[in-house]
Amino acid sequence: EVQLVESGGGLVQAGGSLRLSCAASGFTFDDYVIGWFRQAPGKEREGVSCIGGSDTGTVYADSVKGRFTISSDNAKNTVYLQMNSLKPEDTAVYYCAAYIGTVVAGTITSLPAEYEYDYWGQGTQVTVSS
Repeated sequence: EVQLVESGGGLVQAGGSLRLSCAASGFTFDDYVIGWFRQAPGKEREGVSCIGGSDTGTVYADSVKGRFTISSDNAKNTVYLQMNSLKPEDTAVYYCAAYIGTVVAGTITSLPAEYEYDYWGQGTQVTVSS
């Protein structure tokens, strides 16, 4: 059974940092795309970043480029989202999602849509105070 468990959310002041974790289980941590999404109150869920297994690529939304960094630790089956210079508009529930399958290097050039992911975590709240 595939499971994704997010952690690391919390309350932080503007300009601060948080690191979110997405611990994955139930699949071989080689062929995948794991994405981070967020949903603010009253808004649609939006893609933030994604990473392909076996160093096949990373993508960021323009709104977080230069502030957020996505990475993976294959030994721990975990994907991280390091969030720096946080802004109040980053406040949202953050979700990780997984597509499990072969990914060709160089083909991850844009954020996949929600429907392209097969599995979702339960979400973790990030609140940035001004």
